[in-house]
Amino acid sequence: MERNKIVFKTTDEYIAGFPKDVQTVLGSMRKAIKQAAPDSEEKISYQMPAFFQNGILVWYAAYKNHIGFYPKTSAIEAFKEELSGYKCSKGTVQFPINKPLPIALIKKIVKFRIAENSAVKAKKKR
Repeated sequence: MERNKIVFKTTDEYIAGFPKDVQTVLGSMRKAIKQAAPDSEEKISYQMPAFFQNGILVWYAAYKNHIGFYPKTSAIEAFKEELSGYKCSKGTVQFPINKPLPIALIKKIVKFRIAENSAVKAKKKR
């Protein structure tokens, strides 16, 4: 039996599928990432909002009790101390949905990922 699955084409569609309070949190996440990566491109990847600049920067997604932030394993390692107050796994950070997002930290992580992707691109050009 095949289930009907919603397929999102845009970040706006993704965000619109959530209750207003969650839409607000997702909007804050989106805005922070855009501010940190103004030259990035927004897409849907793995059915989640994502930002690309010289490759994937980050993904994010809403769940019942948290916002999942996926900045890759290297970023989780690099910001291990600052992320210690959050539930983390290899490539994921969970920000509780009922607490303010750490906007400054999110921006730092995104900028780290931009630098990482730029370094990889520069290395490939050699």
